[in-house]
Amino acid sequence: MEEQQRAMEVLRSHLTRVRIPEPSTRIYKQECCISFDSPRSEGGLFVDLNSFTAYGRDYVTWNYQKNGNPVYLNIKEVPKPESDNRPRKKPTLLAIGLEGGFDAKQQDYEEIYSIVILPEFLSLPFPNVDLPEKVRLSVEAVLASVGAERKEQVAAWTADKKKVSPFAHSLPQLDNGVLVPPSGWKCSKCEKTENLWLNLTDGVILCGRRNWDGTGGNNHAVEHFNATNYPLAVKLGTITSDLENADVYSYPEDETVEDPFLAQHLAHFGIDFSSLKKTEMTTAERELDQNVNFDWNRIQENDKHLEPLFGPGYTGLINLGNSCYLASVVQMIFATRDFQLRYYENLNLDDAFQLAPADPTLDLNTQMTKLAHGLLSGKYSAPEKQVSEKDVAEGGTEKLVQNGISPRMFKSLIGAGHPEFATSRQQDALEFFQHLIEQVERSNSANPSEDPSRCFNFVVEEKIMCSASGKVKYTKKIDNVLSLNIPLSAAVNKGEVAIMEKTKAQKLPGEKGGKEDYVRPRVPLSACLESFCASEAVQDFYSSAIRGRTTAIKTAGLATFPEYLVLHMRKFTLEAGWVPKKLDVFIDVPDIVDISYMRSKGLQPGEEVLPETDGSYMTPFTFPSAENTSSFARSMKTIKEASQCLSLHHCLFWVLCLNF
Repeated sequence: MEEQQRAMEVLRSHLTRVRIPEPSTRIYKQECCISFDSPRSEGGLFVDLNSFTAYGRDYVTWNYQKNGNPVYLNIKEVPKPESDNRPRKKPTLLAIGLEGGFDAKQQDYEEIYSIVILPEFLSLPFPNVDLPEKVRLSVEAVLASVGAERKEQVAAWTADKKKVSPFAHSLPQLDNGVLVPPSGWKCSKCEKTENLWLNLTDGVILCGRRNWDGTGGNNHAVEHFNATNYPLAVKLGTITSDLENADVYSYPEDETVEDPFLAQHLAHFGIDFSSLKKTEMTTAERELDQNVNFDWNRIQENDKHLEPLFGPGYTGLINLGNSCYLASVVQMIFATRDFQLRYYENLNLDDAFQLAPADPTLDLNTQMTKLAHGLLSGKYSAPEKQVSEKDVAEGGTEKLVQNGISPRMFKSLIGAGHPEFATSRQQDALEFFQHLIEQVERSNSANPSEDPSRCFNFVVEEKIMCSASGKVKYTKKIDNVLSLNIPLSAAVNKGEVAIMEKTKAQKLPGEKGGKEDYVRPRVPLSACLESFCASEAVQDFYSSAIRGRTTAIKTAGLATFPEYLVLHMRKFTLEAGWVPKKLDVFIDVPDIVDISYMRSKGLQPGEEVLPETDGSYMTPFTFPSAENTSSFARSMKTIKEASQCLSLHHCLFWVLCLNF
């Protein structure tokens, strides 16, 4: 009791440091800003009641030392004990959550709240009638809010989807005397008390659609629209003081929409939205959860479950909804020594946090360091036991899994302002790689020597020889990706492919073959590399030597080799009529790749340079001495883990590591 009295006195002395958040305030309460700790981690999560950023138990003192904010809301989630220890029955119905079907119940957690005052970690339970009113209001606002992590994820998922409905501008509202109470809602046609929708024209409350698994509603809201054509409805339970997050649905448009006049449409039925609290997920949140929680292991390796690895460097990335392109690139770059040194070995989390601005979630250096430590430390890849519903149904036993990390903050930051990466749509891995490298280069512009993205840079040199005069022109450019054509003519199994195509052509219309009948061309990587260096005729080339048009021969090579060579395979070609076609091929990548023959030799003795015209001529590239270029001939090894992961994408590319 004495300790609680002392804690209360210390809390009252720090009331000036406590703020009550506005509806638009970004509140983090699901993940630490500088680690991947969550309310389920040891010690829980500490929400700063001044800045509303969150920190794990091992990191909250850093925030106190940096910003001097002493008052925190501690959120802990602890597993609830199982109330029923009886073995679960084997399902007899192909359904989830229904009698006789699979049990959809997951581990339940109990949330425990307390007020903690640093630096002594004095603690007061919440709720507590003795707490100062300002602290109580601040904590209640935090708990009632949708976390910034969740808001950003849902915003990305709904990007380019949620638009202002034309029906909102002239929505008819009946003067039928309907007043909607602040709670106690129920469908007017059945006993449903969840997934309820208020029709904004007549004020009728009805249940929503029935889901595929039997959950949801009984379709009464849809049936009401079909009978009345009243277009807009809002989901009760999603209405709060922040009306932008309310779930408004347009039945004629058959999609979630924005209603800029929602406040007055609600007021027509006596609803004071400022006093309402969120009690249900929106349609977008439910879609996101279904996508994020999908068991992706079942569509990999021919429906086989992959065996997880554990320990430093073997930390998985949790799916955020169409985020495999991001996971592949992130795993790949942190497999390189340069990124490991820059963001892990040479920079600890504390130093990165001290260098960060007031909000570390908006600082790329901090989030890259957080990501590196999450992936490479092994802290989040410890094995845990888990039993799946299928295993239980089949009498199986526990299996080992790892939680992995969820790069929500990183994805939100790296995609901010980008028309594609700010969304949750599937993206091209190569485009994301180049966008990320550009951002990393920009963030390290003050200290270029520390920029890890330079490990991918190399110089491509092109040589053009005028056929009429024999004179040459050299140009060079810096790049970080080598794009290669895929010569199908070099496939090693052309005979098998031809037989497959012939068999396919002989099939009757509508007759389909099995997967085992399909044969993909197998093209060696060496053939793709050789095609890059092959000579190419340039028609209608203007030669400054003869002051006229002629034919030229163009060849390309690498003037410098990077430490890591990123290869992009051009899997799209143009057929007749400029119709794009995606190649379905295997690229055979050996363990050792010798590319010494690709080294460009520059201006050779006896070669004469084409005269300059209008300043278009570029000075020939000056090569290093033979002693410095001897390493060019050394071999490269493939980072196989990166290539296997990246091969899943539309943009297929590998990273080859040069051994200098």
